[in-house]
Amino acid sequence: MTKSAATHLLPVFARAELGFERGEGCWLVATNGERYLDFTSGVAVNALGHAHPALVKALQEQATKLWHMSNLFQSPDGEKLAVRLCNESFADFVFFCNSGAEAMECVIKVVRRYHATKGHPERYRMITFEGAFHGRTLATLAATGSAKYLEGFGPPMDGFDQVPHGDLEAVKKAIGPQTAGILIEPIQGEGGVRSAPPAFYRALRQLCDEHGLLLAFDEVQTGMGRTGDLFAHRRLGVTPDVMSLAKALGGGFPIGACLATAEAASGMTPGSHGSTFGGNPLAVSAANAVLDVMLQPGFFDHVQKMSLLLKQKLASVIDRHPEIVSEVRGEGLLIGIKAVVPSGDLVSALRDQKLLTVGAGDNVVRFLPPLIVTEGEIEEGVARLERACTALASSLKTPAAS
Repeated sequence: MTKSAATHLLPVFARAELGFERGEGCWLVATNGERYLDFTSGVAVNALGHAHPALVKALQEQATKLWHMSNLFQSPDGEKLAVRLCNESFADFVFFCNSGAEAMECVIKVVRRYHATKGHPERYRMITFEGAFHGRTLATLAATGSAKYLEGFGPPMDGFDQVPHGDLEAVKKAIGPQTAGILIEPIQGEGGVRSAPPAFYRALRQLCDEHGLLLAFDEVQTGMGRTGDLFAHRRLGVTPDVMSLAKALGGGFPIGACLATAEAASGMTPGSHGSTFGGNPLAVSAANAVLDVMLQPGFFDHVQKMSLLLKQKLASVIDRHPEIVSEVRGEGLLIGIKAVVPSGDLVSALRDQKLLTVGAGDNVVRFLPPLIVTEGEIEEGVARLERACTALASSLKTPAAS
């Protein structure tokens, strides 16, 4: 058999014709030597930028000690990380895994198991929201509910009731005798950097308390400082019962986590869940190093300051180019700018200016710089956006070739 494929990687990504060989801080160097300003951060993963000294040191030191030893044995460094996450959150227990989708699988299992061990196995359904994105496994795809992600994979897994985002009356109508919990992102990242008013999340908490449901927050993208606090739900004044983390938790090294209160986790007993690689020493060392940096005084103040600066400067670009961009959304450094032109065209035009961004739903382009971004880098990024908008505006005025 002749093998003629240009790549042997499964073609499930529409990859740009651009590759990188190294990075430092907010900058990436392409294989051709050109420098790009990275406002994608691996889709909200590289929260401390590229090659951060604290992360490099932690991984180098751990690599000489222990890579893997199985969860059949105690994990002192994993215990340390779990204690720190619990001390900084509502949680009493943490389960470590390898990705956001795995963290969400654990969230779903915690919610279902909670009711089953209380004598109500019929309560397994979760209310989710239109525009959400919870992962690529069969269960998290069903929770996401998007037809384009579900197509071709057979009947969606049962147990999820999707309602319009921000519609409290629809949530109330969806609650029934089989309802186990409510699952929501504090800000929908993939869905277009959309959020509801804080009162909506508070109302969800109240509904859960009234009906004996668990409130689950998906903070895979919003957690670990992205919105200007360690966890986004803090800014809402709402405490969940169970929560997923991943992306920035390891600063670029794969690790996910499911956090839960003692009550919510009461059904999770030995053998009810597991992971071969979850919480391995390399991942744990990276996550502890991330926390070392993020918990330093002033870290989140800096994120909030850079957020305000970025929003202000993006608003000024909208004033000058209303034919290209129309609205700024988001919190912290999870910022979306709604495009008037196709968002893919704007992402491409920005890449031509050597600024890396990422698209989202609702024709939005996300600006996700590392949380260590400087004022000068914000200004440089916006200058590149300005040039991209000018180029797109010029192309709109140029008649198409016949």
